[in-house]
Amino acid sequence: MTFAPYALEDLETDALTELVNIGVSRAAVSLRKMVGSQVTLSVPSVEVVGRRAAVTLIRERESDQLVAVRQDFSGAFSGRALLIFPEANSLELVRAVTHDELSGQEIVDIEEEALAETGNVVLNGCLATMANILQRPLAMSLPQVMKGDGQILFELSEEPDDNGVVLFLYINFAISGRDIRGYIAMLMDLPSLRSLKELIGEFIARVVGAGGGDG
Repeated sequence: MTFAPYALEDLETDALTELVNIGVSRAAVSLRKMVGSQVTLSVPSVEVVGRRAAVTLIRERESDQLVAVRQDFSGAFSGRALLIFPEANSLELVRAVTHDELSGQEIVDIEEEALAETGNVVLNGCLATMANILQRPLAMSLPQVMKGDGQILFELSEEPDDNGVVLFLYINFAISGRDIRGYIAMLMDLPSLRSLKELIGEFIARVVGAGGGDG
């Protein structure tokens, strides 16, 4: 099934993937300072789907309870950013951040604080970089940690015509040999997605213009 009102063209998807990869690369540098070892973050795919489809997608991929760090953003485009992990992965991430120096109970005690800090680094790094390259300011709220399934995280309403869309960015984390997978999901309404598409179009025009010059 296609979602015509939300669909990004191939060139837009490529440009957005490139923007996000630059953002998460910068976030990886900050994370490396936190964990004290090599961090690689990559975004292999980008999808734009309706919220209902997003809930189904994540349910098919993840049977475990999910943990998410949420930050709202506003500016030329607005919405909510979520850094989502399966719960087992979230504890592994806390172990990495605390250098495996804490007991199981201590990890549980500081899990929320460590996840909020990590989410802030990744989401801020990603969105601030995107905003910078798109030449528009974005304001970010403080991070909050949430737990639940996709229906809770994506705040799916009972309305059948829920117009919210989810921009899904799949992330692979590699932290000093730990395999930690996660997702960034950006929840936006259609006007915000249209604004983002326009900014991506301007970015593509700038890149094409720069590439076509005589220098």
